[in-house]
Amino acid sequence: MAPERESRERAATGATAANRSRLRLDQPQRPRRRLLPEYDPEAFGRLSERIARFLGTGRFIVGMTVVVALWVVWNVFAPRELRFDTFPFIFLTLMLSLQASYAAPLILLAQNRQDDRDRVNLEQDRKQNERSIADTEYLTREIAALRIGLGEVATRDWIRSELEDLVKELAESHGDGRVVFPAERPGGRDVDDR
Repeated sequence: MAPERESRERAATGATAANRSRLRLDQPQRPRRRLLPEYDPEAFGRLSERIARFLGTGRFIVGMTVVVALWVVWNVFAPRELRFDTFPFIFLTLMLSLQASYAAPLILLAQNRQDDRDRVNLEQDRKQNERSIADTEYLTREIAALRIGLGEVATRDWIRSELEDLVKELAESHGDGRVVFPAERPGGRDVDDR
């Protein structure tokens, strides 16, 4: 009874030997085992920047100078059986080379991260400059349009003079010569007219 049930279930789900061996795209794959431990690149980058910043300080240089001086003084003047690195100072050279071999890549990594930040800042500055230029050009066009529009605006003095001309024409055509619109002040121009 059990083999028949399995064959019916396979037939109902459409599972065959060929289908079972294929990967299912609707299901996530099992995580692979990694030989090397995983680390957070951002945390490592921040650490390298801190180290690079420290290596570039005067405190590090003074500390390194003190360590090297103490090393040399100890290995020259200490009793022979307490010296751990005799005159050619091979071990000191090895330690300094090891420190340099780690410092150089850390400094390069910190510089690369700074270059990436600078590149992003430059791109943002470029886009901001483009927006500012576009805004400036738009405002320039608007001001030019306003100036052109203001050149066509009728002022109070111009309208008054046109109306006075029309009144004169009417008066001449009717023959009575009276002034219909007297000026508000003797100069013929109002203070607010521009």
